[in-house]
Amino acid sequence: MKVIENLIYTGADGRESPFDLFLSNGGADKPIVVFAHGYKGFKDWGAWHLVGKAFADAGFDFLKFNFSHNGGTVEQPIDFPDLEAFSKNTYSKELEDLEAISDLITETGIELKGQKRIWKNIALIGHSRGGGIAILHAAKNPAASHLATWASVADFGERFNFDMEAWKHDGVTYVVNGRTKQNMPHLYSYYEDFLENRDELHIESAAKQIDIPWLIAHGSSDEAVDFNHAERLNKWSKDAKLFETAGIGHTFGAIHPWPKNELPEGLEIITAKTIRLFSGSRDL
Repeated sequence: MKVIENLIYTGADGRESPFDLFLSNGGADKPIVVFAHGYKGFKDWGAWHLVGKAFADAGFDFLKFNFSHNGGTVEQPIDFPDLEAFSKNTYSKELEDLEAISDLITETGIELKGQKRIWKNIALIGHSRGGGIAILHAAKNPAASHLATWASVADFGERFNFDMEAWKHDGVTYVVNGRTKQNMPHLYSYYEDFLENRDELHIESAAKQIDIPWLIAHGSSDEAVDFNHAERLNKWSKDAKLFETAGIGHTFGAIHPWPKNELPEGLEIITAKTIRLFSGSRDL
């Protein structure tokens, strides 16, 4: 296995953002796994690097990236040094970012040792908000061969749990990051973009179109995205596999920073099930 960190792609609004590539020793005939992080997340959060290692050890190439307006920068991809960029983020921009990553993988190619590497198929993993973005992308991208959503949201509109009148009046609202203690801003244009692109961002409609192997993994004790989101996704899907991790929360036992060299039990279980699905097994 080889890991190449902080490569650069160009995302929404022409903003550059970093990604990491885990190259296995035998992934030539397998889809590359692309991991999309969630709200207030980033590619280097917690134990995501160990997830990448697990997939590479199983023979899959693996890519994890920062959404272009997640608040990180190319120079500082961890945490949120650029709150101005964060304030301008929208669901549409994150969907555009994933499309840019997909095009880079399947069309433009990634230069490795002076040669362009192109993959035919993509297996998508999305955590939390990234799960919703992954569903939208999988529904319309023919290169998407497999999908796993971990603690995914089922409806973006429900996530606007702010004082909407005050937000519209002030033009900005703030969310406190419990870990970094930052007041993280959202411009009202975030909501306006959702209204303008409501049909394209409708997760239910996308979920009903997906006909590739799909694992829906969700913790029964998820404190951020209720388990009913997983139940709705499963109801809308044609043939997804729903897996409930009993007593596990939103990040499947991981925290940031993650101090160990092995995955927490909950995350290890869903990683193993996802690997089996992506390897062609329906017996998870």
